[in-house]
Amino acid sequence: MRIPRRVRAAALVALPAALLIACSATDDGAPRAGGSTTAAGAGTATVAAGPERAAAAATEEAASPAAGSTPSPKKVRDAFAGLQATLDDGCTSEGQCAYFLGRVYDELERLDRAMKADPKGPGHFPEPIEWIAGLRTTIGPDRSYPNLKAHQGELVGTRDRIDTWMQDHPDDYR
Repeated sequence: MRIPRRVRAAALVALPAALLIACSATDDGAPRAGGSTTAAGAGTATVAAGPERAAAAATEEAASPAAGSTPSPKKVRDAFAGLQATLDDGCTSEGQCAYFLGRVYDELERLDRAMKADPKGPGHFPEPIEWIAGLRTTIGPDRSYPNLKAHQGELVGTRDRIDTWMQDHPDDYR
């Protein structure tokens, strides 16, 4: 039986959506603090309804006006969760290390944008924003693997320092 191209394409959208939903729940299956059971349930229903429905939902979300607008207060929480997802990862092989270092850099940039756009204002997150700016200056414009590898200590150190800072400010991400 041959699977139609449209269904295969929709499945490529549905799988990341399902993984995103799975990652937004705690180990016991409950949503993370500040999460919505309705949102998690709706996402699961979308994936369960079929790949066409998941693809349509993903397309609708990407085309919504909010997709390119200022992040909501939840964006800091979401960006911080993305950064925390790198805590149990590391450099085990060269290919995996390139992915890991690039992801840490990307998650730090995402958190920086979210903090600067937060309704509390960038002055509410002075240390993390300063640390990310310092890291950006240290790394420079070269995002190649050799350059990120050369600055691995700074990347991981900044991530860890921000994780500690955020843990001391739980109202900022919960």
